[in-house]
Amino acid sequence: MTDTTVTVGGIELAVAESGHGGRPLLLVHGFTGAKEDFGDWMDAFASDGWWAVAPDLRGHGASDKPEGEGDYSIATFATDVRGVADALGWDRFALLGHSMGGAIVQEVALRSPERIQRLVLMNTHHGAFEGVDPSVVEAGVEIIRSQGLPALLEVLDAFASDKAPADQRVRDTRPGYVEWNQSKLDAASPAMYAALAMELVTRADRLHELARFPAPTLVIVGEQDGPLVHAADRMARAIPGSTHVVVADAAHSPQFENPDAWWIAVSAFLAADSLIG
Repeated sequence: MTDTTVTVGGIELAVAESGHGGRPLLLVHGFTGAKEDFGDWMDAFASDGWWAVAPDLRGHGASDKPEGEGDYSIATFATDVRGVADALGWDRFALLGHSMGGAIVQEVALRSPERIQRLVLMNTHHGAFEGVDPSVVEAGVEIIRSQGLPALLEVLDAFASDKAPADQRVRDTRPGYVEWNQSKLDAASPAMYAALAMELVTRADRLHELARFPAPTLVIVGEQDGPLVHAADRMARAIPGSTHVVVADAAHSPQFENPDAWWIAVSAFLAADSLIG
């Protein structure tokens, strides 16, 4: 895996890639995530014949961080993602999105269905993410605006709920995992956090549009990921011919929590004969 940059619409995005020249595969991380969320698997994708590319979205990781909240939205991220594919010269490509990244790739796929060979919706939602009161999110956004993102993170730490068992197991057993996740939060743009935190809990439902999406689709979710398990079931039922996988002993990040099962499901779906050639 190597790191490089791609400039899209005047924004410089940090990008990880492996397997240059193979079949195009674009991997999109979630809210306050990073390209390294797929780092364990980039070379494995390359070994399977993929040119795997994972950008840091604007406002995340090592990518540019515009200062205005208006510079961030799911629609803007989708434009950036499609711009990465354009910059790489990809007419058609496979596309995977995790969590917020799943909302982003839905937008990309619905705008440009003719460009998507295969779609993976991973631990995501077809509309507003459930389980958080929008008024509580708005209060958190006001803390960011008045006191900064570190102040909000302190509040969240003070009221942190219990982790899903699979998530807690990885935190307890993978050296440096907790610190790495904290570093991703520390790198996040406050403006991005404020804008997307609200959009993710107020987002319009796209389920009826997804029901018309023509490309083969994998809907995958960890069995311990709360409301997203039900959202995945609804998407899988709505999208014609979709493949639905619930990963046992996994929560919101199954690529870390049950990596072998996640890899078997994702790699098999992407390697299906209908994609070759």
